[in-house]
Amino acid sequence: MNEVARIWSYLATEPLLWLTATLGAYLLADQIALAFRRHPLANPVLISVAILASLLFATRTPYDAYFGGAQFIHFMLGPATVALALPLVANLRAIRETALPILAALIAGSLTAIVTAVLIAIAFELPASVIVSISPKSTTAPVALGISEALGGLPTLTAVLVILTGIIGAVTVTPIMNALGIRDWRARGFSVGLASHGIGAARAFQVNDVAGAFAGIGLALNAIVTSLLAPIAIYLFI
Repeated sequence: MNEVARIWSYLATEPLLWLTATLGAYLLADQIALAFRRHPLANPVLISVAILASLLFATRTPYDAYFGGAQFIHFMLGPATVALALPLVANLRAIRETALPILAALIAGSLTAIVTAVLIAIAFELPASVIVSISPKSTTAPVALGISEALGGLPTLTAVLVILTGIIGAVTVTPIMNALGIRDWRARGFSVGLASHGIGAARAFQVNDVAGAFAGIGLALNAIVTSLLAPIAIYLFI
């Protein structure tokens, strides 16, 4: 047992261990989701978070040690966000044909996401730094972290809220859309991309290619609009 403990102590300090663990957890989670036929509740991100959290808790590994290995994946969020331009270019014709509905939904959705989060936080008398951290929760992580840090928020808290928002959106989008009777894949995809960023967009691609493309469009446009509206909302309410 002492030998095993010494080996683990050595491996736990190696960045490659936690990078491998992160990738392995997601691959396992994806297989579990596939076994459940991509049911909304079997979300790969949610499952992989549970696996990694359990592993870190069981091994008493501090987050800083884990992030030392997983930061490469964090770094790739930047290029992935830039790549969101591809759905915009590939669907320019569809965007032009539905420009007015897209613009209206974009402004309404982005404003609702920011203002409701801020007002609820104010109602619970949360500190200003927490309110700022909550405001960009519905946009993609690199943009949300930049907004939070620039406005005096807590980037770590923002990251947690962004992930939770994405998971909740990915899990609930299909049942909600079905209950509301919304059948247009463009509307379904755009709304989940706007509200639940990359995690929601990934779920949309699993359901339908058109929904996935419009989820990418909603995600990319909301990143721009949130960058403009979040500072205004914070200025007005705090």
